[in-house]
Amino acid sequence: MTVPPIALSAPVGPEDAPLVVLGASLGTSSVLWENVVPTLAERYRVVIVDMPGHGAAAPAREPFTIGGIADAVAEAIRGLGEQRFLYAGVSLGGAVGLELLLRHPGLVRAAAIIASGAILGEPQGWLDRAAQVRAQSTSTLIIGSAQRWFAPGSMERDPVITGRLLHVLQDTDDESYALCCEALARYDVRPLLRDIGVPVLAVWGAHDEVTDERSLRLIAEGVRDGRAVGLAEASHLPPADDPAGTAGVLLRFFDEITEGAAS
Repeated sequence: MTVPPIALSAPVGPEDAPLVVLGASLGTSSVLWENVVPTLAERYRVVIVDMPGHGAAAPAREPFTIGGIADAVAEAIRGLGEQRFLYAGVSLGGAVGLELLLRHPGLVRAAAIIASGAILGEPQGWLDRAAQVRAQSTSTLIIGSAQRWFAPGSMERDPVITGRLLHVLQDTDDESYALCCEALARYDVRPLLRDIGVPVLAVWGAHDEVTDERSLRLIAEGVRDGRAVGLAEASHLPPADDPAGTAGVLLRFFDEITEGAAS
């Protein structure tokens, strides 16, 4: 297995502020976080991770694991000269966050795991999706993704961000997307959750049928210092559905961590 290519956005926010790293979900990019970053960047220095073959990240051509993506993130953040950071990730980005906590426990101060799980779906479902994308491209996923990703009314309320996210899915490198699916088929950190000792916030969207409240509570109850919260207006992509609510729960969580460290 290889360490796959990722991309980091340019940092925004005060240079001397604590670093927040945001992970995007499968089929999306830094676009997912665009409406959340301005609020976070008032108090934090923020960078966003694009997953292999997504957004600005180079395509992947060799198999990798979710842990391999976490290793790539850790290496990239160390390259910025940072010793520790706060993390928030959605779906695939949340899985990467849990692997970061397990593989690089001294690097992450706290993590928010959003619309994700310690296991995601069934292995065969991911293998089937990988085969579909290799044969027919990510364009065949757009209708189903629009139904799963967004809460009722979101596409009408904000056609710009939802439309851009669906375009990102269409533009994602097919082989990289398929390799991400195969990595998710192998992903299961349920037996390891108790090894995670830093604070973890698990966040679900009330309309999410992909990763429901039970999936996120399993994380919060499985780690040693976990808590959970739901967002009533969100589905599988809370930063797009409810950017204000997402920013609010992240600020409260991160402020608690940073203010506690300063006291």
